[in-house]
Amino acid sequence: MSFLTRIISNGDSTMMIQQYDIFLVNLDPTQGSKIKKTRPCIIVSPIVLNKHLRTVQIAPMTSNLNFYPWRAKINFQKKNGMVALDQLRTVDKTRLIKKLGKASPTVRESIKEIIQEMLVA
Repeated sequence: MSFLTRIISNGDSTMMIQQYDIFLVNLDPTQGSKIKKTRPCIIVSPIVLNKHLRTVQIAPMTSNLNFYPWRAKINFQKKNGMVALDQLRTVDKTRLIKKLGKASPTVRESIKEIIQEMLVA
């Protein structure tokens, strides 16, 4: 287990995982139609959960540019992609490999609107 993995999984305050941070996440193994591989994901769980639980809720990012109303457009590291909010999942913090950045305010607002429409009737 790497030093960063121990810090994250032990809840050490030196590595505070915040909502809308973008991490490289190991999503394997998966089954069925879930997005696979190690890929960038956006943390969607709030900081209070991230601080106290050994898990985080994430939305994987994909370079597939097919538009669906449940996916948010994103430009990250000079690449266009989508945030797959239809693929929300909870993962253990040990799957987080490294922090890559943070979603822009525009992307954050889009994520909030889509989650609100998808999950709050």
